[in-house]
Amino acid sequence: MKLWKRATGAIKDKNSIWVAKLSPQTTFRRPDLEAVIIKATSHDEHRIDYKNVQKVIQSAGASPAYLKPLVWSLSRRMEKTQSWAVALKGLMLMHGILCCKTPSMMQRVDSLPFDLSNFSDAHLPPKKVWGYNTFIRAYFAYLDQRSAFVSSEYIKRSKQSKEIEESLMEELEKLQKIQSLIDIILQIKPQNEHMNTAGLILEAMDCVIIELFDLYSKFRDGISQILLRIHDNMDGKVEAIIGLNVLQKASIQEEELSHYFALCKEIGIINASQCPQIEGISEENVQNLQRIVANGDYTDGNAKGLKVTDYEEKAIVVRDNKDTLSKNGLETVITEKWEVCAKTSNYTFCMKSLYSNRHTPGADRNRLADIGFRLAYINASRTRQHIGELLKKATSSGNYKRHLQVCASDYDKAVSAIGNALIDLNSETFFELADLAGTASRSAHHCEATFEGTHKSPLTFMNNDLKGLCEICVVISKLFTGSSYI
Repeated sequence: MKLWKRATGAIKDKNSIWVAKLSPQTTFRRPDLEAVIIKATSHDEHRIDYKNVQKVIQSAGASPAYLKPLVWSLSRRMEKTQSWAVALKGLMLMHGILCCKTPSMMQRVDSLPFDLSNFSDAHLPPKKVWGYNTFIRAYFAYLDQRSAFVSSEYIKRSKQSKEIEESLMEELEKLQKIQSLIDIILQIKPQNEHMNTAGLILEAMDCVIIELFDLYSKFRDGISQILLRIHDNMDGKVEAIIGLNVLQKASIQEEELSHYFALCKEIGIINASQCPQIEGISEENVQNLQRIVANGDYTDGNAKGLKVTDYEEKAIVVRDNKDTLSKNGLETVITEKWEVCAKTSNYTFCMKSLYSNRHTPGADRNRLADIGFRLAYINASRTRQHIGELLKKATSSGNYKRHLQVCASDYDKAVSAIGNALIDLNSETFFELADLAGTASRSAHHCEATFEGTHKSPLTFMNNDLKGLCEICVVISKLFTGSSYI
């Protein structure tokens, strides 16, 4: 059966080459180049014709005139094939072409010129076909996103003056895109034991490993520059929030990268054993950025030694008002801090939380909202980080680890929602603040409920604190949307 399959594949390739050579040359078709592409993407599941692969890549870099016929021929072959070997070789060939980085390539290829997102092999047995289809689709998804990212970066740089430095926000957005690419590329991996010994799969994984480490190196270089710029730009609150999100996601990705490289070494991928060790994100960098986000004010030390009555005294403003009849001609004005806490279910918690910041006594509603949402953001961020540490210590199976994974997802949503609220505050957009705080609160509630009936939750206090802080944020948000308070 295997011999018949190889013979059938070889006959198909020869027929395709024969048809290509007899075809007339046009703007979109060069018979000689088409024949080379067919040889480079043959049906042979055991080897790659690197000689013809190099010819195609050299043609791509030699002249823009080769680009149209090259893209046309490769796209035509990829769209017609139902062979995983042909599809994978086509993707590897396209990967090599994209690495040429010629101006014509980066400017014109903003996405792959063919679609393998729903690729399905027509020849493998049912037990094997799912793994190969998944591998092809994941590789395609990565290269498609990669080409779009590289093309957009090239076009952006070509429009900018060399003397103009990218803004901090642009650099952060670039890092977020690189992190997204890392997420996608980590999905490219063998799905079963049979694939671990397939030569063509291992060849492809060698290319993927090099690409992954190159991506991560670019991210590490970028994050070093970003941290310096954020420290120099103390007024960039939104940038600091996004930067903290990037660092926290990087901490999670480090563990995923370590597992990925360990898998690759285990199945014998050559380049995996030659890659340097992954350098972790410094805990000090995360904490420094957390302090910047909090403006250095949100520390437990500020609240120590104060009683609830102290907070109440600070929340009372006494002013002279001759038009108001009151004892000794003085009017006691109840401030918004008292109004907010009186509307929450835990007055003491609210007062202690808000007055852990030294700016609260004189804060207007805008500053008060900023303080409340930042407290919630730091709580959610630290809890998400704590969940990551618990996951590292958890056993590889069991309900406890699954519950923690659910909580990790919940707190990703919470951090994102509160971060968006802070961005809205910065742009003076107030109408969705309460909804975003509600989303974060529901995430904490869902996390806590996940443990019910199985294990005692290790996150009860943190979940309750976040729900309490989100309740404060909801009440503060209503100060902007016309709600009336006595």
